[in-house]
Amino acid sequence: MFADVWERPGLSPRDRSLVTVSVLAALYRTEQVEFHLGVALDNGLSVEELSEAITHLAFYAGWPNAMNTITQLKKIADERGI
Repeated sequence: MFADVWERPGLSPRDRSLVTVSVLAALYRTEQVEFHLGVALDNGLSVEELSEAITHLAFYAGWPNAMNTITQLKKIADERGI
């Protein structure tokens, strides 16, 4: 099912990653968001773009959710040296 959804026309993998990270962050799905942050970077989103999206999300999904996601993004960026 995962591949079927991700390979549908209409949204690029990059756009799907942005949507996925946003939803997982908003729902405080910490284990899944960590994985999908890496996928988002692999799909062409930059650390800066993800950081900006998460900051925007904070006003709608709450600061604790956003801070958790920013912390995970920093960890992944540090591990990748970016």
